[in-house]
Amino acid sequence: MPRRIVPNLVAGIASVFLLGACGSSNDTGTAPAVVAPAATTSSAPAPSASASAPGDAGGSPGTTASVTATSVSGAGIVVTDDKGLALYRYDKDEPNPSKWTCKGACVKTWIPVIVQDSVGTSGVAQSLLGTVHRNGQKQLTLAGWPLYRYVGDTAAGQLNGQGKDGEWYAVTPSGGKSTATVTPAG
Repeated sequence: MPRRIVPNLVAGIASVFLLGACGSSNDTGTAPAVVAPAATTSSAPAPSASASAPGDAGGSPGTTASVTATSVSGAGIVVTDDKGLALYRYDKDEPNPSKWTCKGACVKTWIPVIVQDSVGTSGVAQSLLGTVHRNGQKQLTLAGWPLYRYVGDTAAGQLNGQGKDGEWYAVTPSGGKSTATVTPAG
């Protein structure tokens, strides 16, 4: 029995490397967006978040299975992920067609929101959701804006990234940027 496990394990690892190489060749973030509404339900739990995207610094990006319009004290209604963490948009990105510009060191602070095949919604119009290709994966967009998490938000209800560098803003359910002035926690 042990003799079969090792060859199968080696074949499985080789397959992962080959598949990874196929999806990362020339993905620069300038390719046209593929914006299609996501399905409305998901019963699978989302994997945990990581601080980098494939091809940017190694590791797996954070994924989400749902987005929700959430009232955050002092900030109004913003969009959060399935863990209650605020989602942000970046003024340097482009919404039509969707184009991401945060890469390299940027994704260590601003984690792209990666989705699988379906995203549930609550208080966010399904028709406003889409994706843009990012290093062989799908980054979630809202009204065309690629979405991110801020590494400084460690609990639901925090908006520590709001207004950072005058370019990062919590996203509203319509895809706009929150105009709230928030005092960072700590």
